[in-house]
Amino acid sequence: MPNLNINGQDTAVDAPAEMPLLWALRDVVDLTGTKYGCGMALCGACTVHADGAAIRSCVTPLAAVAGKKITTIEGVGADSVGQAVQAAWRKLDVAQCGYCQSGQIMSATALLAQNKQPSDADIDAAMSGNVCRCATYVRIRAAIHEAARALA
Repeated sequence: MPNLNINGQDTAVDAPAEMPLLWALRDVVDLTGTKYGCGMALCGACTVHADGAAIRSCVTPLAAVAGKKITTIEGVGADSVGQAVQAAWRKLDVAQCGYCQSGQIMSATALLAQNKQPSDADIDAAMSGNVCRCATYVRIRAAIHEAARALA
């Protein structure tokens, strides 16, 4: 039974060590904001943070994140970067269907935690693994710039 720190709380996860983190979060811990998309780490819907780095939880076994701080969409607003990203998303009405947005926000937050003033190329590189079927990429980029301005 792996012990994880999820959104700042130590949590004993009653699941096999080889279970993907996504399913442990959704089915065991009941944090359903992280979405299942492709199951192959190609779409980014399942993005969470492990020690601040964006990872794909659908292919990450629990054993690989034991001892790391896991942040999900439910906990990302606990710091100024997450708050700025979420505010920019709302201000610019980024979401359409919304399915991919938790993963988009998690990737954007990881980017801005490392790079407070990203260029368009930096944003494109950081967000390249996140697919949005509604094609809100222009608004996503604009929201990341808006969040960066708020953090400056």
